[in-house]
Amino acid sequence: MTVAPPRLTADEARRIALRAQGLLGAVDRRAGVRGMLRHLGQVQLDTISVLARSHELLPYARLGAVGRDAVEGAYWSGGTAFEYWSHAACVLPIEEWPLFAFRRRAFRERESWHHGLGEGVYERVIDQLRAEGPLTATELGGAKNGGPWWDWSDVKVAVERALMFGEVVCVERRGWKRVYDLAERAVPDALLHDDLDDTACLRRLVAQSGSALGVATQADLADYHRLKGAQVASVVEDTGLVEVTVDGWEPPRGRGDGRNRVWADPAALATAPRGRHRTTLLSPFDSLIWDRARTERMFGFVHRLEAYVPRPRRVYGYFAMPLLSGGRLLGRVDPAREGSTLIARHAAFEGTAERAAKALPAMAEALVEAASWVGADTVRVERTTPERLHEPLRRAVGDAFRAAYR
Repeated sequence: MTVAPPRLTADEARRIALRAQGLLGAVDRRAGVRGMLRHLGQVQLDTISVLARSHELLPYARLGAVGRDAVEGAYWSGGTAFEYWSHAACVLPIEEWPLFAFRRRAFRERESWHHGLGEGVYERVIDQLRAEGPLTATELGGAKNGGPWWDWSDVKVAVERALMFGEVVCVERRGWKRVYDLAERAVPDALLHDDLDDTACLRRLVAQSGSALGVATQADLADYHRLKGAQVASVVEDTGLVEVTVDGWEPPRGRGDGRNRVWADPAALATAPRGRHRTTLLSPFDSLIWDRARTERMFGFVHRLEAYVPRPRRVYGYFAMPLLSGGRLLGRVDPAREGSTLIARHAAFEGTAERAAKALPAMAEALVEAASWVGADTVRVERTTPERLHEPLRRAVGDAFRAAYR
């Protein structure tokens, strides 16, 4: 007899996901940033910096006002992390080095590349790193030829290819430049291997994704480390994840393919999620919300990063950060800095007028906490949606500042 999968309400699934992402329940401050990274499995990097860079905003959202130097130290000191291609360019815990053997092998077997590579350049770069130690592309001889963004020098092409192959590791970012070293020096001996076959790599990465997401469709699991749907389908039933159903997550009519099957971490199902919800602003690259389809399905919240949208077509702003409070996404704010002032260029609230008014204290609290974290002592609200909440939000920010420094 076939047993129906356990059924979750949409609210239960949302809370499980929030807890899995470290945004519901007690904060493990002893484990700190490194513990957060090990649990999430990756933190996405991006060049955009408004309040801070995205890899700094993730621990801030979960742990509170962690010093930015402490965040960088937790990622890059002591050989506890490395940078590689996962969901995108990501910081990854060093323990995951063996799990990306499948991707390194795929790069090594690749036959065509966008950039050509001069004869002998690859070998010269490896020899220079062996002789001189960790270096940036500039220190290796120059990153660009002087043309557009992707007009890389032969040195840059060679070291990036070595990074993909796993012969070289990015061991830190210095002034946002990658610092490269030989994998044989940077990766502990016990982890420096490609012994796992592709199936083992995929099985462990999918299990890790399930743990970090709590509850997820098969497509969600694939997106987390940017795996192919067929790769996830080939291993998911052997990961230890449990198939469940979630109210409202049923596939659209005619879309009954495997990507819509829902899986949960059995540990996440063992106890009901309880505890304190974080009130915070989220980076658009936060793993809670980076998947637009999942964010809309779970929170009823449509969000798009508008940094790459022409200015006249932006609705919310260049780097609008969603507001999380009470386990819901209540709005978003497009921030900026001007001296010691944090500017809310556009604070937009979701839903009805009543719901927006109730979100005012949360928006004010999040703005004041963010200002304090980046060393600002003033918040200026320039625009709100709806417009009539401009003055109430300005007053609420003042109240939040007084409460914070009472």
